[in-house]
Amino acid sequence: MLQFPAWKMTLVVVICLIGAVYAIPNFLKTEINENWPNFAPGKRVSLGLDLQGGSYLLLRVDLNVVIKEYLEEISTDVRKKLRKARIGYSKLGSTETSVSVKIRKKEDFRESKDLLTNIDLKSDVDFGSNGFVKITPRDEALEERKLLALQQSIEIVRRRIDETGVREPTIQRQGSDRILVQLPGVDDPDRIKALLGQTAKMVFRLVDLSKSVNEAVATKVPSGSELLAPLMKSASEPSLYLVKKRVMVSGEHLIDAQATFQDGQPVVSFRFDTNGSKRFGKVTSENVNRPFAIILDNKVISAPVIREPILGGSGIISGSFTVKTANDLALLLRAGALPAPLTVLEERTVGPGLGFDSIEAGKLASIIGLFLVIVFMVVAYGLFGIFANFALFFNIVIILGALSALQATLTLPGIAGIVLTIGMAVDANVLIFERIREEVLLGRTPISAIDAGYKRALTTIIDSNLTTLFAAICLYSFGSGPIKGFAVTLAIGILTSMFTSIMLTRFLIVLWLRGKRPSSLPI
Repeated sequence: MLQFPAWKMTLVVVICLIGAVYAIPNFLKTEINENWPNFAPGKRVSLGLDLQGGSYLLLRVDLNVVIKEYLEEISTDVRKKLRKARIGYSKLGSTETSVSVKIRKKEDFRESKDLLTNIDLKSDVDFGSNGFVKITPRDEALEERKLLALQQSIEIVRRRIDETGVREPTIQRQGSDRILVQLPGVDDPDRIKALLGQTAKMVFRLVDLSKSVNEAVATKVPSGSELLAPLMKSASEPSLYLVKKRVMVSGEHLIDAQATFQDGQPVVSFRFDTNGSKRFGKVTSENVNRPFAIILDNKVISAPVIREPILGGSGIISGSFTVKTANDLALLLRAGALPAPLTVLEERTVGPGLGFDSIEAGKLASIIGLFLVIVFMVVAYGLFGIFANFALFFNIVIILGALSALQATLTLPGIAGIVLTIGMAVDANVLIFERIREEVLLGRTPISAIDAGYKRALTTIIDSNLTTLFAAICLYSFGSGPIKGFAVTLAIGILTSMFTSIMLTRFLIVLWLRGKRPSSLPI
């Protein structure tokens, strides 16, 4: 027992010191914490929505748009194949679940069968006797598209929220078409809703100069063009733009966007990938002195005139931007476009008052539990109980330090996990001390009794804690939200309690034995 290696003692001291250093910021005032040295850990435990308040949003993904776009892709492929083969067709269109087209000439019907049979491997193709061809995507293909769109939406929502600087948001799927968003510390969710409410599909199209806007409104919009409103209405912007429908360059090729200044005005700089740079350079080279519309979600941001070819793969978006709108646009472009629009189904703002009450209640419960455990251990085991209580104190410190270092979110169930850990933390010491008592009753010397007590209790301690740890891992893996918060604190508490009960308590007992050399044990 007295042969406690020096490296183990050093390890125990170092771990306790590291835990204390990471835990200290949680006990400092905000102004002190802000002036904390840069080289020292200064992160506090992140509080969840139920503790510090914030915003709750339930979003619905419009998956009907995804299916519509899927059918439009099939329609486009049908049109390209038939035109390439010079097969006459009519009545090309789509319903909610299928695409249909009529082959005009009977002699072309056989060739169209060969072309359209494998137009989409996940669709069934029916050829009618009247020349109609019907292409219907299978249910599994539709569900695959919906699931992919939902997963993409969750990822893009996460990117957009992360760009705003919100710490520890909860973003998870609910049901088949909904996304749950919890934003701790966000009292006004209007900006977040505005960012999430935009699909952010940006495209570059040419402005149609064949007619003026007034002529198009008064007579007829030219085929292949459409009228679009500006994104930001101002005196310097026209009320409508006449732009061609053909997309010259898609925003999906953007790899970066940043808010900056040009001539003292906020603008957004952007940069394309290799393919986007080539297409952008070709389009600008072929259309010098023509206006080029930059469109976001079918609204024109600006329509600058191409003065010279832009070959570097980067450009500037100017307009009636403020610093805030420029930053928001850059954020949207960096995060990527949503595959489908989002609508807010439910919105709640949780005030910090409830969280404050919960924290105070958790503190009170922890103090009462800690006091009762301390009293019990001292009464039951005397000096050894004091050692156990000292280890218990450091157990709580190390838990706080671990939560701060990992930046794990502390929720109300997480506080319950800490309170539970306080009770569990002394379980191992109780097992060890009871074993030591048994050895003393058998007539062993103090050193041999302590040594035998630790050796015989070790297996039981490890087995009992591992089974609880496995349960915590399962809760974290399959649970969500508050359940994960409980699982995190429980798992950390199990690991720290095993360390403090097996290593720290033994360290203290060894120091006492070496100093006192007792003839009997006060237990």
